[in-house]
Amino acid sequence: MDGRAVAPAAGTVLNALATGVGSAFAIDLETTATVELTDDGDIVGEVAGQPDADTTLVERCAAMAIDEYAAEAGLEPTNVGARVRTESEVPMASGLKSSSAAANATVLATLEALCVADSVERIEACRLGVQAARDAGVTVTGAFDDASASMLGGVTVTDNTDDELLARDEVDWSALVYTPPEQSFSADADVSACERIAPIATLVEELALEGRYGEAMTVNGFAFAGALEFSTEPMITAMPDVDGVSLSGTGPSYVAVGSDETLEDVQRRWNERAGTTRLLETRTDGTHTQSL
Repeated sequence: MDGRAVAPAAGTVLNALATGVGSAFAIDLETTATVELTDDGDIVGEVAGQPDADTTLVERCAAMAIDEYAAEAGLEPTNVGARVRTESEVPMASGLKSSSAAANATVLATLEALCVADSVERIEACRLGVQAARDAGVTVTGAFDDASASMLGGVTVTDNTDDELLARDEVDWSALVYTPPEQSFSADADVSACERIAPIATLVEELALEGRYGEAMTVNGFAFAGALEFSTEPMITAMPDVDGVSLSGTGPSYVAVGSDETLEDVQRRWNERAGTTRLLETRTDGTHTQSL
C-alpha cells in the first residue's frame, strides 16, 4: 500500500500575518512525497539529499491522515505506520511555501496509500495539512492561504483564523521568482510589526476579492517589505512593467507576474543581484496523485 503525490509551491498576493486574511497563487515548482504504509505503527520521514532535515511536519501529516482515514480503509489506525520520503524543487525558508507543499503532498500521498484519496475532498485534505503545520510549529497563521493555493491550484483568498476559503480563481500569468542567498523562517517573523499595517492589508484584501490580484500583491509587497525590513529595490526594479510584484511570504524571495517578454527583461535586471532567479508558469491543477 504505497502512494505518491506532487504539490506545487506558491507566491503571495496578501500576507495573512496582519489580519488573518491571506491570498496566494500556485507556481510551477514541485514537492513530491512518497508514502509506504507499514504494520509496525511507526511513522518515519526523510528528505531526499538532506539526512539531517527536520521531518516533524511530514510525519505529523502522515499520522493525522492515518488517524482520520485508516478506519475508512478498513485498517486499525494504531497498527498503521508509514515511511515518508519527500524531494523538492522548492527552496526551504524562502517564502515560496515549501512547508505547505510538503504537507499537501504528504497528506495526499498517505490518502492514496490508504486507497481513499478519491473520496476525500481536496479542501479537507488541505485543512488536515494546515493543522499538522500548526502542530509542528512551522507556521504562525496556519498558512491556509498558501496551502489552499498549493492544494487547489490557481489563486485563493482565505480567512486563516477559521480556515475558510473566501474565493478561488484561475490566473494566466507567468511568474518570475528572485531568491536572495539568505533564508527567512516564517515562525521567526515579527508579527507585531505586521499587525500594525492591518489597514493596508485590509485594502489588499478588498483588491484581491475584486479580482485585482496584481495591484493587490504590489501594495502587499511594499507594505510587508517595510514591516519585515526587506529591501523594496527589487520591486522598484520590476515596476512599472509587470502586472504585480511582491515580497513573497515573510521573504526573502520576491515574485513578479506578467507576460514572458516583460518578465525576461526583469529577469536580466534581477540577475545582477546575488541569488537565483526562476521564470515559471502559474499552476491551476494543484496537488495531485502520481503513479508509482
